[in-house]
Amino acid sequence: MKVVILCGGKGMRMRGLTENIPKALADVNGKPILWHIMKHYSKYEHQEFILPLGYKGEQIKDYFVNLAWKNNNLKIDLLNNQYDILEKAEPWKITCIDTGQDTMTGARIKQLEEYIEDDIFLLTYGDGLSNIDLDALIAFHKEKGKTVTLTGIKKNNQYGVLDIEEGIANSFSEKPILNDWINGGFFVCNKEFFDYLSAQPDCVLEEEPLRKLIEERELAVYLHDGIWISIDTPKDLEDARKIWKQK
Repeated sequence: MKVVILCGGKGMRMRGLTENIPKALADVNGKPILWHIMKHYSKYEHQEFILPLGYKGEQIKDYFVNLAWKNNNLKIDLLNNQYDILEKAEPWKITCIDTGQDTMTGARIKQLEEYIEDDIFLLTYGDGLSNIDLDALIAFHKEKGKTVTLTGIKKNNQYGVLDIEEGIANSFSEKPILNDWINGGFFVCNKEFFDYLSAQPDCVLEEEPLRKLIEERELAVYLHDGIWISIDTPKDLEDARKIWKQK
């Protein structure tokens, strides 16, 4: 089952930290946010990743191309111009797709349709960390039988708000409402989800695609009350460094 991680945005609210790197590469206790997300999926045996790139995407490519030799001990044979990595590398297969500097989230996903062969794929944002039980999430998705399942988080903040009844979304509001369930990402999607997306660069996942899914009662919501950290500001990044090392 392939995992799509959205990591092409500019991270405007972290401008001071992301002028030189993409937000997904911001450091959390010695590793990029993106690495921590992939490591969590990997614990559940999901090892194939697709990264839709945009802002400074070449740096994400460079990070993974050079990850093994930079972070492990080496045995170097100068005479034959060869080297061997002495530690076992992560068993990840990563596909990097350039999806445009200013492309919105829905359009980025739409561009990946040809790379998804399975009936179900996983999707999340490149700036959110969680200890979510991915096996339970996938089982819930299959049980509900809907086109998409997203993870609902109980949090008092400014994110889009979901109204949920018996595990199915009834409405979605971008306006802040206190103490409601919000969209925490960590989606499970049937391949039919691509029919809800547009290739137009201004297609935003959280707008028309999610609203249409809700109208057709095709959006299920898995409720997670464990660790969840959305990293949108420098303060969020500092909080993540404190919380995630205790995970």
